[in-house]
Amino acid sequence: MTTLVIAEDSFLVREGMVRMLASSPGLQVLAACEDFDAAIRAIDVVEPDVVLTDIRMPPTRTDEGLRVAGHCRRKHPATGVLLLSQYADAGYVKGLLADGTEGRGYLLKERVGDLTDLVDAIDAVASGRSAIDPKVVESLVQRRARAGDNELAALSPREREVLAAVAQGRTNAAVAAALHLTQKAVEKHINSIFSKLGLTGDQHNHPRVRATLMYLSDQRN
Repeated sequence: MTTLVIAEDSFLVREGMVRMLASSPGLQVLAACEDFDAAIRAIDVVEPDVVLTDIRMPPTRTDEGLRVAGHCRRKHPATGVLLLSQYADAGYVKGLLADGTEGRGYLLKERVGDLTDLVDAIDAVASGRSAIDPKVVESLVQRRARAGDNELAALSPREREVLAAVAQGRTNAAVAAALHLTQKAVEKHINSIFSKLGLTGDQHNHPRVRATLMYLSDQRN
């Protein structure tokens, strides 16, 4: 059983998620909170496997979700955090992943209504993996491209596809299946991508996800 705390200030969205997730076997919502302080109290008491949190909540409606994620990283490192946002914001992505991608996810609210997408993301962060919405990755890639990023422009169309899949948190096997490639071909593309972008990272584990996402969310360009 995967236990959850939901932090969302909209009553309709919050109750909708509670009811939707209650229908999914293997998931149990332990608390549903409407602001940052209530969320922190609930997390400290029940120590859930995963926290689903809006980014903007009372009292300031600015970065409460990121602060929830930071609190969990410090006090409850085994708790996964799935940020829910209306925006594919590079700053939020960078803030969420500043301390690592393990057990972290970023999902657009438009996908919350799809139970399969939501449960898949919950399962990923609960198991210590990352889950980044494909539309968020696409937005980050487009932003870098519009800024005239020379390194990104050097990637082939296939390498861009592999880059996007890696940034979503997919394993080599999952990338290979999605793009109809062999795992050896995926590894070759990843090596080329990291070389062209000047990145470093473990080719088989989460650091490569963080490397690609931090590159894409870099706001200097």
